[in-house]
Amino acid sequence: MTNPAVFSVPDMSCDHCVAAITKEVGAVDGVETVTVDLDTKLVSVVGGAEPAIVAAIDEAGFDVA
Repeated sequence: MTNPAVFSVPDMSCDHCVAAITKEVGAVDGVETVTVDLDTKLVSVVGGAEPAIVAAIDEAGFDVA
């Protein structure tokens, strides 16, 4: 299995945030798995291109730190 890319998303604060990010990032071409940890404010993604993942997080309404 490929090591995940990890993105810090400090503005996440609720389950709706988790759902929005999971949906947008999960739709990116090549993404195999998305894991969002609300406690640590980290999004781990296996697969996909980093610029597309950052754009998807932005599309969900959040900034990557």
